[in-house]
Amino acid sequence: MKSYFLILTGLVSVSCGLLLTGCTPTDYGHTSPYHPGPVVGKTVGTGVGVVAGNVAGAGVGVVEGVAHGVAAPFNPSYHMVRYWRTETTSDGRTIQVPYDVLVDQYGRPVHMPAPTGNPKPPTTTTNGAPQ
Repeated sequence: MKSYFLILTGLVSVSCGLLLTGCTPTDYGHTSPYHPGPVVGKTVGTGVGVVAGNVAGAGVGVVEGVAHGVAAPFNPSYHMVRYWRTETTSDGRTIQVPYDVLVDQYGRPVHMPAPTGNPKPPTTTTNGAPQ
């Protein structure tokens, strides 16, 4: 019975605290909030501040996006790995054929054909060895 009383008291305290957090005095200064001047001035100032902040944020976002896009081709974290496969030609010779695979900085293959015109790279495991 005593624990229910403590829980109920805690819930009432938290509820009152949450309900009363929005009850703060206005910061209009020493003027009456019923006069239109301070109220309109505060509202207009808030609106202008919001718009100016969003414009500045959009400008920064555009500049960072352009910088990231320009830097992407110069990212050295991708490199080519060459696999050699043994194939037999139609006349019976055995030759080594290179397969280039584009991998990321962790050695995982990027699933796209290599830019050298070779066919699609072979399926690989997580350690980069062909299956």
